[in-house]
Amino acid sequence: MSKGILLFARNNGHIDYVKQAYFLSLQIKEKLNLPVTVVTDSIEYLKKRFPDYAIVFDKIIPIVWREEDYLEGKTTYSNTENHCYRSYYDGANVSKKLEFKNETRSLAYALSPYDETLLLDTDIVLLDDVYKHCFEQHHDFLIYSKSYDLAGFRDVSEFNYISDTGVKFYWATVVFFRKTEKNKIFFGLIQHIQENWTHYRSIFRIHSSLFRNDFAFSIAIHIMNGYRDGFFANEMPGKLFYTLDKDICWKIDLKKSSIHFLIEKSKYLGEFNIINWKTNNIHIMNKFSLNRCIDEVLNYE
Repeated sequence: MSKGILLFARNNGHIDYVKQAYFLSLQIKEKLNLPVTVVTDSIEYLKKRFPDYAIVFDKIIPIVWREEDYLEGKTTYSNTENHCYRSYYDGANVSKKLEFKNETRSLAYALSPYDETLLLDTDIVLLDDVYKHCFEQHHDFLIYSKSYDLAGFRDVSEFNYISDTGVKFYWATVVFFRKTEKNKIFFGLIQHIQENWTHYRSIFRIHSSLFRNDFAFSIAIHIMNGYRDGFFANEMPGKLFYTLDKDICWKIDLKKSSIHFLIEKSKYLGEFNIINWKTNNIHIMNKFSLNRCIDEVLNYE
């Protein structure tokens, strides 16, 4: 059975997700030794910015967001009705409202060229090889429900349930799936939820109109379980650690498997504690600071 990693990288004019995907793919080759496929609407930029792209990425799948391009048969089309804007923070005091291109994750099953796929967000840094164990176990669908904030003091209830009266929260950040009929139905259900988001966010009492893959995956898992606790989804190996975009990624040292973070202080806006993080993979939500650190690493190498 074929095995590999699937990444979605769609730039929004301010955040370079393609660069993140390139950087992550380098780590995947070293830590996991698996092929990487990237789905992107920035093909020309990728090829120009990274001349060794054919070595780093095993396959590139183009995607367009304009309906007219899709109707001309150019490639897979992403639904522009779900394009929206959200605030991206670079520490507690700085933010920008930017386009949020998050509506293609539901295509992961259809687009993946692998029988067994590990789907990753591009803002993850690999410091260990725990994800390889996904391919060594018998469950067909794995996802994180539990997570750990490096700050330790913040209210993280939003990552427990999708709303005050809603269902259990699951992270679409790291997902493992095999090509099975049940998983095909699951991803089709995610697309259905996405296309009818106004209805589903009303049913599950989600206050924000912003479509989030975490919410769609959580709702779809709840439905696959028969609207009760069930066993469709199993937990990913290892733990999901993260920093929020109110924190700052200061320095990444892959040779020492360490990352220096500035973690916001409790009750002191704009002040930080320094943490030297080692050993475990981590999800870094501050895209701006992550990209600055990637620039330093790539220029150094």
